[in-house]
Amino acid sequence: MNNVAFTDNPEIQKNRWWIMASVSIFTFMSTLDASIVNIALPVMSKDMSIPMNQSEWVVSIYLITICALLLLFGKLGDNHGKIKIFKIGSILFTIGSLLCGLNFGLFPLLFARAIQSVGAAMTMSVNNGIITEVFPMRERGRALGTIGSFVALGAIAGPGLGGILLAHLDWTYIFWINVPIGILAIIFGQKVLPKDVTFSKDKIDIPGATTFAITMVALFIGVFIGQEVGFGKPSILGLFAIAAISFIAFIYLELHVDSPILSLKLFKRLGFSINIFCALLIFITSFFLNVVAPFYLQNARHLPANYAGYILMILPILQGIIAPIIGGLSDKIGRHLLTFLGLCILTLSQLGFMITTLYTPLWLFMVFIGLVGFGYGVFMAPNNTLIMSSVSKAELGVAGSINALARELGMAIGISIATTVLFASMSHTAGYKVSTYIPAHPEYFIYGMHSAFLVSLVICLIATVISGFNFMNHRG
Repeated sequence: MNNVAFTDNPEIQKNRWWIMASVSIFTFMSTLDASIVNIALPVMSKDMSIPMNQSEWVVSIYLITICALLLLFGKLGDNHGKIKIFKIGSILFTIGSLLCGLNFGLFPLLFARAIQSVGAAMTMSVNNGIITEVFPMRERGRALGTIGSFVALGAIAGPGLGGILLAHLDWTYIFWINVPIGILAIIFGQKVLPKDVTFSKDKIDIPGATTFAITMVALFIGVFIGQEVGFGKPSILGLFAIAAISFIAFIYLELHVDSPILSLKLFKRLGFSINIFCALLIFITSFFLNVVAPFYLQNARHLPANYAGYILMILPILQGIIAPIIGGLSDKIGRHLLTFLGLCILTLSQLGFMITTLYTPLWLFMVFIGLVGFGYGVFMAPNNTLIMSSVSKAELGVAGSINALARELGMAIGISIATTVLFASMSHTAGYKVSTYIPAHPEYFIYGMHSAFLVSLVICLIATVISGFNFMNHRG
């Protein structure tokens, strides 16, 4: 390990905000591509002449691949250099984005999407670690708040930005827009990103990485296919059994190897575990909104895709403004307090969605959207700082990958729970199986929407109560 840290290098400190800019670009794009495709699925399905359920795999394969590989790339970043992993990932993501837009059919698209997701996993797994290494402690809250704002912006801006793009361009540009930006960002990164100085000599835990990947793949394939064919099918139960066995094997291996892919001892630190768990819960709730809001605005309220996009863009814009400000404040007035306040605001927003009907004024719905953006902005920055500041420098890569894994797992779980609850509730009201919006019966959707946001409210309340107790403990 080189003894000269990034924070001791005057040249790197001079360029630290340019380094932030380089990392943030790919952080935003890789996170955005987990959610931007959702709103384009009906168009893609029609254009490629495939059923809607098949087109949904364009979203699913991205999330599954990222979840399966994040821990591995986090460890590789610790061993071989976080910036090296980040640079390789940025190139793969850009190549994958180019291939995704060529439209040679579903299977070539899924292959290209897998390449894109490998690149995304590489950049996501090390971004927090890079920023934590580069910035001194006095600026770390602000820096992690900024990178956190780009993470959350990407995660929640997808439906809004996608709707605006689809109103003017072909769906392929959802992917192709990444290519020129990616190329410029790669060139920019070559100039500003320093050479790695922190390396670990730990062996890579291949059995652990393999069993974890099998767990993620089997679990989410079972969830996504089970939504379509039913969770009682032998094939689906078999996938869940594989996931359970593989997960047990993974935990056993991690407890008995010298250098695990996932350092379970990190979770013995109460602060780390609490804040990771709260992040997971909040990203689950964010994807309830991502799933339901496009249906509500476009189908129930009959807004064009671009107008729906403009309304949904309130959330990421407000969040992007608030997060860096809160990140700076968190270094001064207390991260635990701000994390708790952010969760209280998010809980209030879920109550707002619970009372939304077909006749709710759009300005009021926009206020609820704004509350979500404000709540995320207040929560994300201090929570990221609490997570990354609770580990040693040698564990930054693994901690960053766990943080990113919580986010991606939250997205995948949020999509699966939200769609399951939404359509199950609609089916219950209709008296028959429903798997799409029924124009003749908007009341079915409103009932399903309320059911979905009730679940989201409960999840948000759990996070708020946990964070509240954590705040009181630190206050005492």
